Amino acid sequence: MMHRGAIQALTGKASDAIVMIPSGIAAWQSSGSIVFVPWYVAHMARAHAELGRFDEARRHMAEALAAIEKTGETWCESDVHRIAGEIALLGPEPDLSKAEMHFNRALAIAREQQAKSWELRAAMSLARLLRDQGKGQTARQLLTPVYDWFTEGFNTRDLKEAKALLGDLAR
Repeated sequence: MMHRGAIQALTGKASDAIVMIPSGIAAWQSSGSIVFVPWYVAHMARAHAELGRFDEARRHMAEALAAIEKTGETWCESDVHRIAGEIALLGPEPDLSKAEMHFNRALAIAREQQAKSWELRAAMSLARLLRDQGKGQTARQLLTPVYDWFTEGFNTRDLKEAKALLGDLAR
């Protein structure tokens, strides 16, 4: 249920996600397991933000970050920070500094963990923010070396988006 809910969140079906993820988490935790919960809670937060429920989104994001701290389950910490940054940009009054802080944190964690796919996602999020602030050159300098690290998988969504973003930044 958690996984199906996250897929719903990732494919634009936020209403379904906010029903499925909590049910899945409850069932998962009833077995005594806590693994993976922060990542799924972060996706639930993103779904709430997409529905305009920003207080709930912030509450769930704080819950995800607190769970990472409590459990030491840091495998998803980079992506959780990236999602937190995206949520900061979705509100009625986007918080650019908070988003930038989360994107930089996501990037630092991904680099520390040598998690190249999540480094790419964090770099793309930060590059978009920089581009929107009129800092296209800085954005390109940030994203290019991360993209250039990859030697295969260029038909994946992330690498296609990165290539398109780099093309946009080149103009």
